[in-house]
Amino acid sequence: MLIDELVTTSAAVAATRSRLAKIEALAELLRRLEPDEIVPAVGFLVGRPRQGRVGVGWRGVAAASEASAPATNPSITVGELDAALDRIAAASGTSSSGERADELRELLARATEGEQRLIAGVLLGEVRTGALEGVLADAIARAADRPADVVRRAAMLSGDLGSTARLALTGTADELAAVGLVVGRPVQPMLAATAGSAAAAIEQTGEASVEFKLDGARIQVHRSGDEVRVFTRNLADITHRVPEVVDVVRALPVDRVILDGETLSLGEDGTPRPFQETMSRFGAEHAREAVLHPWFFDVLHVDGRDLIDEPLAARLAELERIAPAHRIPGSVTASPETAERVSREALAAGHEGVVVKAIGSPYAAGRRGASWVKVKPVLTYDLVVLACEWGSGRRTGLLSNLHLGARDPDGEFGEPGGFVMVGKTFKGLTDELLRWQTARFPEIEVRRTANTVFVEPVTVVEIAIDGVQRSSRYPGGIALRFARVKHYRDDKGAAEADTIQTLRALLRA
Repeated sequence: MLIDELVTTSAAVAATRSRLAKIEALAELLRRLEPDEIVPAVGFLVGRPRQGRVGVGWRGVAAASEASAPATNPSITVGELDAALDRIAAASGTSSSGERADELRELLARATEGEQRLIAGVLLGEVRTGALEGVLADAIARAADRPADVVRRAAMLSGDLGSTARLALTGTADELAAVGLVVGRPVQPMLAATAGSAAAAIEQTGEASVEFKLDGARIQVHRSGDEVRVFTRNLADITHRVPEVVDVVRALPVDRVILDGETLSLGEDGTPRPFQETMSRFGAEHAREAVLHPWFFDVLHVDGRDLIDEPLAARLAELERIAPAHRIPGSVTASPETAERVSREALAAGHEGVVVKAIGSPYAAGRRGASWVKVKPVLTYDLVVLACEWGSGRRTGLLSNLHLGARDPDGEFGEPGGFVMVGKTFKGLTDELLRWQTARFPEIEVRRTANTVFVEPVTVVEIAIDGVQRSSRYPGGIALRFARVKHYRDDKGAAEADTIQTLRALLRA
């Protein structure tokens, strides 16, 4: 199949707000793919090629595009684009930059204007077609004539929508339904909704485990025998960076296990260090002085027994049996008063708040539902940096005031899959952060004016706010109130940012 067909279908999907129309257009495309084209094509549609990041940034794409006039007629196939990305990713050594640039120029010289945009979006992770994973999963189910819930479950448990698509389209129904947990293969983590208080959360969930919410980095740990692998919330393997976590899990009284939890560094008094210090240590290629301590709040598999469909009560019992010294503190209760007490204890210990989890709930991999509810003392949201203004006074010469955007998955206020600006802030930025963003943002610059550097929408920052207010200044109709920076979220991608719809819901609240 020519990638021009992906371009045409993507344009049709982006042009409609009808979810059913999106699903049907994508399903028709999927039906026409050859078996070997399914995995790469799905990756291209969602902006995540199977090769991952291939070492080409915005500047490289811009330079290659300027040097390559668009072709008149489409000729590049899905397989050829996939092979070209293999070659770009494989380039190494002192001449690798030149090799990648040459390969990209040759590729773009064969591409039409629409194909060039698609290729650039794939390389930069900025494909905005409205073909979000949920829509695409339903399209896969439609094209393969399989139940949508079975397709979604297989994608969540495999962590790979492309391989799920191939199995659904070329395998049997039994093979698709048989997809389950595999120790060593990460699964998408369960996510939490939000509430204003622990009491409100307990009223929503009923009897629940009210647990400290640590200001750390999410980890998923797999062990098979002596082999231990540690993954981030984005399913990246960081085993070599966290030897202390590996040692803890290797010492547990199990042979095969999958654990979900957090890791963070502690001060000498046992209180948590700032999130930035944890992430600095968490992202280090080599061990540093700060030690990471793992705490676990869930277990998905133990010695041949899958637990994700069992109630939380059963999973916590297993966790207590195998890792009692590494459980996140908390209490099981149906009392709003007890939930509030645990929340106060968490805050007094220096943590963010609590997560309230319905005691009878299964582990819904990849889902954000009503079974898990996080409660923080202030409203915090993960937003994306769209631009940054040069500072003045003491901040002259430094990039300071951030332009903040919320995700707009359905294009309700702009382009589907794009971002809607909701405010600006320079509050909360330390001197260290000012220096960091002044060095970082020109590296992902897309354009600039005299006062502002506009950047690729890839940097996630956690912002604390007092709420939102109606505003005609921004297309989403709202503006943040008293926004201040908490920290950058290196562990999150832009696709995990909060949505404009989530923020607008605060108006009703």
